[in-house]
Amino acid sequence: MSTSLSRPLSIEKPHSTTYRPDESWSANDALYGLGTLLLCFLFTQSAWTLVIRPHAAAVLQQVVVVTSADKVQHAVHQLRSIFVILKDYEQQTAITLTLWSFLLLLRQGQAVRRSRDMLVRDFLQLGDDRVVLPEDARLASRPIDDLPPAERDMFLPRLLGIALNRFGATRSVQDAADSVRDECEFEVSSYDAKLSMVRFTAWAIPAVGFVGTVRGIGAALQEAQGAMGGDISGVTLGLGVTFNSTLTALVCCILVMFCLHQLQQAQDRIVLDSRTYVERRLLRRMRVM
Repeated sequence: MSTSLSRPLSIEKPHSTTYRPDESWSANDALYGLGTLLLCFLFTQSAWTLVIRPHAAAVLQQVVVVTSADKVQHAVHQLRSIFVILKDYEQQTAITLTLWSFLLLLRQGQAVRRSRDMLVRDFLQLGDDRVVLPEDARLASRPIDDLPPAERDMFLPRLLGIALNRFGATRSVQDAADSVRDECEFEVSSYDAKLSMVRFTAWAIPAVGFVGTVRGIGAALQEAQGAMGGDISGVTLGLGVTFNSTLTALVCCILVMFCLHQLQQAQDRIVLDSRTYVERRLLRRMRVM
């Protein structure tokens, strides 16, 4: 006579709940950042070598003779050309960092757009008059579990899944609402962390302009002896480097900061809209009998 006691017992191991960081996202982010930086450098280096600096040299060779009131003639260079303004290395570096910032912002903007597209979909398919009980939480989350991994890990499906899991485990609507609020705060922090490199470039661009300012002032001071003899062309060119690098850096910084704040506003809106989506379509329908 065989009994169940004679069989070896098999103990099912519980699933690990240890948090593991998304290493694939970090690796892809690093590769994207390095690749786009290299691409921007190659683009600006080619443009400056083939277009900007040859045109700037041609403009600087065009000397205009100006006669002053005391009948003294002076040779004046055409320094207000766009090619002369952009010809130096500081301006090239500022433009490179600006283009890199735009590509980084574009990637984050595409992620926000994909999250925005999620708001028009009905993930739960509950209908108009159906309520969600704690016993129904697992069944209600099944459409979310059936999503492809790329969509399931996005913000709104993840937010719905967290609310349903917490409601099914604790049988408390308040706990589900608290979990939604905590996840929204975490998402805001995640968005903020992903923009850290753009904030660095927004700081580095004016710093590069100040480097050009110092270099231009130093070059102008080296030509001060010639200016005392009547030739102020060296001083003029040195001061031109100073003002041109500062002008370019400030304009680039304004553009980067404007796009950065626009993206941050879009990210804040997607978090608020996603929270409103969960409150209206899920939390208000939760009931505890």
